[in-house]
Amino acid sequence: MKPRNPLGTTAANLWRADAGSVDTVRPQVKPRPLTFDATPQKLTIDLARTAIVVIDMQNDFCHPDGWLAHIGVDVAPARKPIAPLAKLLPRLRRAHVPVVWVNWGNRPDRLNLSPSLEHVYKPTGKGIGLGDKLPKRKANVLEKDSWAAAVVDELAPQDSDIRVDKFRMSGFWDTPLDSILRNLRIDTLLFGGVNADQCVLCTLQDANFLGYDCVMLEDCSATTSPGFCWDATLYNVRQCFGFTTPSTALLKGLGR
Repeated sequence: MKPRNPLGTTAANLWRADAGSVDTVRPQVKPRPLTFDATPQKLTIDLARTAIVVIDMQNDFCHPDGWLAHIGVDVAPARKPIAPLAKLLPRLRRAHVPVVWVNWGNRPDRLNLSPSLEHVYKPTGKGIGLGDKLPKRKANVLEKDSWAAAVVDELAPQDSDIRVDKFRMSGFWDTPLDSILRNLRIDTLLFGGVNADQCVLCTLQDANFLGYDCVMLEDCSATTSPGFCWDATLYNVRQCFGFTTPSTALLKGLGR
């Protein structure tokens, strides 16, 4: 008789044990193929082993009262993914695809920030940079658990969603993201968020280096950088790191 007591935190990654034996054979998950148009080639993924990673769709990057807007950046481009994500995410949740929010979140004491990180956003040592207080909202820039680091209201995360704080361009560096995805037995990652040429691309690259299959959702990603940065990002993802597709292609496939 096989042992009956489960060990593990996800249905896809369970042992069974009792006093006399341990069974490490994981449950078999039935594949759920989804085929859609993508670049450079049509793509079929397994929804049963797919998650979507949404990066930095938070107030300091996307809200008119947030940090980027305060320092003079036009945040209109950063808001473009809101509508497509708001349409796609409920469909993915209904398809039992995990939604993972990866947001920049500094420690309140900023001990997870290096001088080189602070220099990127405050090159002269003056002004309002990481962890400094925003005059309008009285929130500290990108501080974990603050208004500044929260997902914009239009994309309110659900209780079933997964949240990961980062404090580098890559969501994999010094975070539990890889451990969480492996525990969920995920192979394929859909990517959206801002900025496409910075945190989204860095996280997608690291995912590729770790062996994940990567798909960048073109209309669910955006950047406040110049247009050539967006063009280069698409080129590099398609050439080196994975595939790109609009969310409408996924929705069409899900509709079938």
